[in-house]
Amino acid sequence: TTTARKSLKRQLAAGAAAAGSFAIAAMRNDLLPSTHAPSMARSAGQALQHDAAPSAELRGTLSSQDAPGKSWAGLASAIFAGVTAGWAATHSRTKRKARAKVASAAAKTGDKMSLFSPAKVNLFLRIVGRRPDGYHDLASLFHTVSFGDTLDMEVLPTEAPKDELTCNLPGVPTDESNLVIRALNLFRKMSGETARFRLNLQKSTPAQAGMGGGSSNAAAALFGANALCGRPATNQDLIKWTEDPVIGSDATFFLSEGTAYCTGRGEVITPVGALPVPANMPIFLVKPRVGLSTPKVFKAMDLEGLDKTPPEELLRIFQEKGIDHETWVNDLETPAFKVAPELGELKQFLAKDGSFNFRAVLMSGSGSTIYAIGEPKGGEEAFKKAVKDKFNIEGIWRANLVRRAGDEWYKAPTASP
Repeated sequence: TTTARKSLKRQLAAGAAAAGSFAIAAMRNDLLPSTHAPSMARSAGQALQHDAAPSAELRGTLSSQDAPGKSWAGLASAIFAGVTAGWAATHSRTKRKARAKVASAAAKTGDKMSLFSPAKVNLFLRIVGRRPDGYHDLASLFHTVSFGDTLDMEVLPTEAPKDELTCNLPGVPTDESNLVIRALNLFRKMSGETARFRLNLQKSTPAQAGMGGGSSNAAAALFGANALCGRPATNQDLIKWTEDPVIGSDATFFLSEGTAYCTGRGEVITPVGALPVPANMPIFLVKPRVGLSTPKVFKAMDLEGLDKTPPEELLRIFQEKGIDHETWVNDLETPAFKVAPELGELKQFLAKDGSFNFRAVLMSGSGSTIYAIGEPKGGEEAFKKAVKDKFNIEGIWRANLVRRAGDEWYKAPTASP
């Protein structure tokens, strides 16, 4: 509580002031070598930074004309250093402890929340080089869509030994290999919070789809844990923590407002404002049953044969024109179509052979989802039937580009199956 913290602060300050006074008195009586003074003087400095009134001996020595010259100079310097350097460390520890105490008090057993975990599409994706660590540097415009999963969270009793995760899809791991549990472990490590959670993950976003499903789940878990614990971390803190690749390269993006220019492995995000795209513009997410292994796609990629359009130029085009242009680039399409030729056939059908007249058709991420923007000629039902009659399709979902505002999370929309 506030009262308890103030009491502890007074006790620590009083002890530090006494230690500082003792150091001064000992030096004046030649009982303490001046080389030992700094460590004890830091205690006096800490007393001052806690706004504690120094003892009469300390006050007197500060104004004394007969204080030992060289020894006192060293002591005074050490006190000043204690006030400046010591303050930063002590204040940081105090702030973290205070946040942890507030968080612990806020995480009440039984508190619940339900979070929409949106999928994403890449409006463009350029591969700009290979990194020394084996990853590839990319430059991509990410955008969240109104299709995704639902994560229900509940605070468990304080004696709970671990998080409890269930999922509607068989085969999805529910142990610590799941990105949701990894995200919660990261949250506890970085925040000092100890709460455990019961979670139910309702998956709609398919695996190996290029839509960031697992990373989105991890970001939702981070946001939810932070909210249920009284927000001990800022959104910027959460973004910084997600730079840890243990929870997926795309997790950082989902903590943006839904539109971001992403570089590095995808974890370096530059927020982008809303694009000039009508809010009701449909985007159809077409997921064939074939899945793609991201490492296989990258292995099949020819760095020398990639598109040469500067990613900054692509970003400018989208910011100025929205979807009203012909510059749609995903450097991973060519290698993905080598690995799974049926994907290339699907894109060709959506973009041309089917005569649906979409505004744009592109693969998302490393596949295997192909998205098509706009209303299909002939109507939605005829379009879905034509695609499913010709290809082995896992699902076709109608969605829109969506964003979130400020500290709010993404609102759960209704997406057509």
